Amino acid sequence: MAKEKLIKYTRFALIVVGGMVFASLTAHAAGVKVIANSSVSASTISADDLKGVFLEEKSELSDGTHVEPVLEKGGPAHDAFVKDYLGKTDSALQTYYRSLVFTGKGSMPKAMGTDAEVVAYVAKTKGAIGYVSADAAAEGVKTLEVK
Repeated sequence: MAKEKLIKYTRFALIVVGGMVFASLTAHAAGVKVIANSSVSASTISADDLKGVFLEEKSELSDGTHVEPVLEKGGPAHDAFVKDYLGKTDSALQTYYRSLVFTGKGSMPKAMGTDAEVVAYVAKTKGAIGYVSADAAAEGVKTLEVK
């Protein structure tokens, strides 16, 4: 009888903890929205394509649209995006970009100080893709769903 109670308690605890972890991850990823210039025809982007664009491994989406990544210089949205979508820390990302520049394989992407600056740059720059806080105003750009 005690063994059955222990098993039930363990299952319950795993379900509760699992739910908390899932909610935390969902809330964290939900803190950022990916935006694009209206010239980008896609309405969705795969997580792999997004990572490829921001790590400068890809300069075109699967439909042939040329894209240019735009970062924020720091802050919660930047930290969440870099961690959740690129699997890096800001420091590791900066080191990665410097190595691309040093080896001649890439350049430092544009980096803006605020959500509003990212939105303004993406709105006026053909092919630009960036990210902002989920609650940021994003007039003049389209939001891409990340799949």
